[in-house]
Amino acid sequence: MKGVLLVNLGSPESPEPKDVKPYLDEFLMDKYVIDVPFLLRALLVRGIILRKRPERSSEAYKKIWWEEGSPLIVLSKRTHKKVQERVELPVALAMRYGNPSILSGLQELADKGVTEVLLFPLYPQHAMASTTTILVLAEELRQKHFPQMKFTIVPAFYNKKDYIQNLADSIKRHLEGFEYDQLLFSYHGIPERHIRKTDVTKSHCKIDGSCCNTPSPAHEFCYRHQCFETTRQVVELLNIPKEKYSQTFQSRLSGDKWLEPYTDIEINKMPEKGIKNLAVVTPAFVADCLETLEEIAMEANHQFKEHGGENFLAIPCLNDDDNWVDTMSNWIKDWSKN
Repeated sequence: MKGVLLVNLGSPESPEPKDVKPYLDEFLMDKYVIDVPFLLRALLVRGIILRKRPERSSEAYKKIWWEEGSPLIVLSKRTHKKVQERVELPVALAMRYGNPSILSGLQELADKGVTEVLLFPLYPQHAMASTTTILVLAEELRQKHFPQMKFTIVPAFYNKKDYIQNLADSIKRHLEGFEYDQLLFSYHGIPERHIRKTDVTKSHCKIDGSCCNTPSPAHEFCYRHQCFETTRQVVELLNIPKEKYSQTFQSRLSGDKWLEPYTDIEINKMPEKGIKNLAVVTPAFVADCLETLEEIAMEANHQFKEHGGENFLAIPCLNDDDNWVDTMSNWIKDWSKN
């Protein structure tokens, strides 16, 4: 029997520091997120970051928290419900960090007699700190608890025609009536070393401005290339001229060199360049979360206007958009027929 496990990032149980701290600990202690030796990671996370970060993150979560709960969890549940209504096989929902866990999602499917699972990481682009960590943990749990199960993986869908169409349609719809000077594609950042670590050729990814445009087997797992390709296909579909759009990377941590250019720095420079009306879309996420609702819709909006900007539009993620749900459901149906 076949079934599906949708997997997103996760969220604290509440916006209070007591719940934010264990969530951050689980997230930041993941060796695919902060990829340094365990003792150094523990010293960095538990000895430094978790002393002050939970309180700061708690304040940010409180700004975006809904009456129903975490926006990411609520939106993921809505999407899950709609997908289940459209397909006949069992569909479960899980989070990489926090609850519902991947173990509980797999157990839910196993209890229904599922032996073939379509693992569906809800990330358009492949990254070590998002997709890989989901797949590794799921496989560990499968071997330990569900050896009879077989997994099929939904690969990164950054360039799939129907996903690109859904994203382009959503952007177009939200831009109606908004005369933008610039459409900014802001993707979640990752350390540059993650790009090199996921390079299957061990030589292609030089992050020099040309490697992402040169065909290579490395592109199958190259987050940077996949971000640029998503942007390229969307602007081509929407016929947006080159001078009207740009791409940046957000949410970096201090210390290492992360993918550039940085969203906050570029947004702050835009008003002096004559960009007074800015629209921002965040295609690394399929569901709105802290990074889109607080970091972009609130903080970036505020900073843009502080530096002389006039109008700011944060374009929502696809969330539980019916066309996107139809696309997900169609992918599942195609797999179920094989």
